[in-house]
Formats: sequence, C-alpha cells, structure tokens
Amino acid sequence: MENLIIAFNVVLPLMLCIMLGYFLSRIGMIREELRKGMNALSFKVFLPFYLFNSVYTTDVSKSFNGKLMIFCCLAMLAWFGLLMYLIPRMEKENPRRGVLIQAMFRSNFALFGLPMAESLCGAERMGPTSLLIGVCVPLVNILAVITLETFRGGKPSAKKMLIGIAKNPLIVSSLLGVVFNLLKIPLPSAVHKTVTDLGKVATPLSLVALGASFTFASAATYRKHLLLGVGGKLVICPLIMVTLGALIGLRAEMLVPVLIFFGAPTAVSSFPMAQQMDGDGELAASLVVFTSALSILTIFLWVFVLKTIGLI
Repeated sequence: MENLIIAFNVVLPLMLCIMLGYFLSRIGMIREELRKGMNALSFKVFLPFYLFNSVYTTDVSKSFNGKLMIFCCLAMLAWFGLLMYLIPRMEKENPRRGVLIQAMFRSNFALFGLPMAESLCGAERMGPTSLLIGVCVPLVNILAVITLETFRGGKPSAKKMLIGIAKNPLIVSSLLGVVFNLLKIPLPSAVHKTVTDLGKVATPLSLVALGASFTFASAATYRKHLLLGVGGKLVICPLIMVTLGALIGLRAEMLVPVLIFFGAPTAVSSFPMAQQMDGDGELAASLVVFTSALSILTIFLWVFVLKTIGLI
C-alpha cells in the first residue's frame, strides 16, 4: 500500500495540472492561439532551463556507475531501433509514426524519476538516478529529434536532421549542462536561482497546455494507437529492460533507475516537441495523459513484484 501511495502522490500533481488545463479550455480561458503560444514557450524557453539545471547540478563523482550507464544507453538504442523498424509497418501515417515511436521510448524520467527514486532508495542513494538523467537526456532528445524529423514527410534529409538536432533547444540545453558540469563552470547565485526558477515553470505550463489540447473524443479516434503506445511504454519496454538489467547483476539503487527510465510515463515534453515538429499533437497529448494516468497502476505493480522477489 505504501508503494501505491508513493506512486499515486508522484503522478497525481501531473494529472491535476492536466485537468486544470482541460477545464480552462472548456470555459474558454485558453483558446487555440494561447495554447500554441504556451507550447512554444515551454519547448523553447522553460524546458531548456529545466534540463540544463538538472544536468548542471548532478554530482558526477559520487554517482557514476559504468555498467548502469552503458546498459541504459545501449538498451535505449536497441529499443529505439526496434521501434523504428516495427512501427512504420503497423502505422501508415508519418505524423502518427513519429509520435508513437517517441511515446514508447521517451520517459518522463526527470520529473517522475527523481521523486520516485528518492522514495524507493532514500536521498543518500539516488545519485545513480540523477546522473543517468545527465547522461541519457541528451541521447533521448537526439533520438526524439531524429524520429520526428524522419517522419515529417517527404524524403528524410540527413542534412536537415542534423540542422534540426543542432537547433533543438532541449538538446542544446542538455549538452550545455554537461559542459558546465564537467568543466565546473560556476554560475553566480543570482543567475543560478533565475535558471532554477524558470525551470520550475516548465512542468506546470506544459501540463496545463497539454490538458487544454485534450479531448475525450480523441480517445475513441486513437483507440488502437493508445493501446499500442500505452502497452509498449508501460508494460513491454520495462518488462524487457528490467529483466535484462537484473540478468547482468543490477540491483537495488542500480535497478530502480532502469525501472523508472524505461517504465515511467511518456515525457510531457514529447507533446510540445511533437507539435513544433509537425507530429500528430492530439495523439501525442493523449499518449502523455493515458500513460501518466495508468502508470499509477503499472509502477505500483512493478515495484511490488521487484520488492517481493528481492531485486530492489
């Protein structure tokens, strides 16, 4: 029951922000033009500040575990490659292909992972989870850009993809965070506080905009896509990756980040990113909403099973 309460308390604030956005859109306070502006601000300004600060404040020296980092990066690349092969054979429309693939490999790791890891491992043993954010956020964001650029329509252009990656604010901010962290470049306290405060805007703004775009009619329209996306993200992916992680010897605070990295709900930032890069924004919103809601149950079940068999 305690683990269920932990998972519920992590996910519930996200759902309440989504519900607020939905309510405000229904009463006319958030119209289409405003919603698009909120998405653009989140994607181009506030999320980059959040990602930079997350990576910049990670203590690399105390948290590095080579086996965990290599496993998660290689596992993510393998899962991404499998999705890029399978999804185009299951879905005909390019905007939906990119959104489905992104939803199934891109987790709400930073926003969901840190509080979950602290609850499961304790504050003193959550270093591996924090560092994994710094290592994997750039990789995952690069893969997300490649996915959405590939399925924008027409013949994929390597040059266009590289330009898109280089201009993507989420990737630029993550890499800057890595550089500032490794080179130990100090930020003046006033600047750091400003960066931190601006980063805090990212999650509620993204979620309110997400809720404003959501319609229950989309659930019926995208029934097949939601079943595929939610099942792949919350069940199939963590089942494969946690099993492999356990087989190579990852345990306790080293296995928890694997569970969260591959089993957390779809990243909130995947929604504004899909809209900005010509993906199916309505499907992206639905996938974030449904994976966030259902992850309350799936995360509880994963934690219960792994605790029962003594792996965490």
